Amino acid sequence: MVKVSFNSALAQKDAAGRKEEDESKEEGGCSQVLILPPGAKDPEGVVPIAQRRAWCWCMCFGLAFMLAVVILGGAYLYKYFAFQENGVYFCGIKYIEDGLTLSEPDSGAPAPRYQIIEENIQILKEQEVEFISVPVPEFADSDPADIVHDFHRRLTAYLDLSLDKCYVIPLNTSVVMPPKNFLELLINIKAGTYLPQSYLIHEQMIVTDRIENVDQLGFFIYRLCRGKETYKLQRKEMLKGIQKREASNCRKIRHFENRFVMETLICEE
Repeated sequence: MVKVSFNSALAQKDAAGRKEEDESKEEGGCSQVLILPPGAKDPEGVVPIAQRRAWCWCMCFGLAFMLAVVILGGAYLYKYFAFQENGVYFCGIKYIEDGLTLSEPDSGAPAPRYQIIEENIQILKEQEVEFISVPVPEFADSDPADIVHDFHRRLTAYLDLSLDKCYVIPLNTSVVMPPKNFLELLINIKAGTYLPQSYLIHEQMIVTDRIENVDQLGFFIYRLCRGKETYKLQRKEMLKGIQKREASNCRKIRHFENRFVMETLICEE
């Protein structure tokens, strides 16, 4: 019989070697789970969940605010520059200076002496607004002006470019042609022809009170009169032909927004 025995020292040595090998494997890269005891602080660099949520809400509110600013700013700019998308008409009218009734001249009578007035016109049909720019006249004794007829607000504003003052009065719909009709008239004369045998109408307006809150007059009139002295006007009776002028300090603006020419006198009593 053969007796097999194990050396106890060798067995202990093998056990110690396996233990060291296991420890080296653990130190060499095996993942470990760190469990913090109750009351222990978070390791440095770890952001709490509540703080991450707060940052997330701040980002959401910031993006929403920026989006609202972009939308509102875009809408304002569109409204501010919308008139530039429409065509500008440059045309004119021939008219008789004295405003007499026009008829076929006799063979021996001298031909009537016509004056010519030219202006730039823009029409916004959807907004029901007419823009009229009267340049410095070549012959007529009148002032350059910018005019806005706002049919939605039922207001007319005159900007005397010589005085740099604004005047506002209720819109006279019996004289000012509606945007749709006025646009049709402009299309007929946009090639540079003039309306034949037109005439001149006089109207006189008196300056009354000063307007402080121009922003309450609507966007388009506010854009015209912003930063300028603005006054109310009171209309006197409109007459065809020559009108006796009672006030001495008057400014004259000749323009047209119909088939005839309007001479607007703005007087200070």
